[in-house]
Amino acid sequence: MEAPTRLSAAGWTAAWDYGVRTVLDLRNADECVPDEAQRPPGITTVRVPLDPVGTPFYERWSRIDNFASPLYFPAMLAEYPEPVITAVRAIADAAPGCVVFHCSGGKDRTGLLALVLLTLAGAKPEDILADYLLSYERMRQLLAELGIGDQLVAVRELLASHGTTIEDSLFSTIGSLAMPGFLLGNGLSESELDGLRARLTG
Repeated sequence: MEAPTRLSAAGWTAAWDYGVRTVLDLRNADECVPDEAQRPPGITTVRVPLDPVGTPFYERWSRIDNFASPLYFPAMLAEYPEPVITAVRAIADAAPGCVVFHCSGGKDRTGLLALVLLTLAGAKPEDILADYLLSYERMRQLLAELGIGDQLVAVRELLASHGTTIEDSLFSTIGSLAMPGFLLGNGLSESELDGLRARLTG
């Protein structure tokens, strides 16, 4: 989801009643702002910044797509898998109950982690694509309030300038993501993998 900072007290109560017990925050520290309403004390917040800020990789991809399209997904998984594994591990090790994960808008960092989890769970590529595209619809109202135009159009135009599409970019990433080899090869343990699978499909 997008950052839950605007969630009301009733919204947090609804999340608690639904079973949410862990919130995984993928934002950088300088993006975090106070919540408008207090989170229930039984909800644990875990912070795992996903973007490798301060690295040449971050500077390069900030210029290419500003980490705002699926174009950077394969490079991130290949060159900086560690924060992705840390986020996956946080989900695997979370206390019983639902886990919500978010970045700022709920599209890119959240989309990358969702792609990894859904691929492990055996979701069809077209369903992973539909899940990603749904983010644009869900964030449209917030972006409109901020005076920001249709991001789906902007991202499609960006990828077209690089000779690809959202669909081809995502399908290529999914197709090259060997599971569970990617997770185990980058440090996730067998027991953590078992816990993750149980949480995703149990």
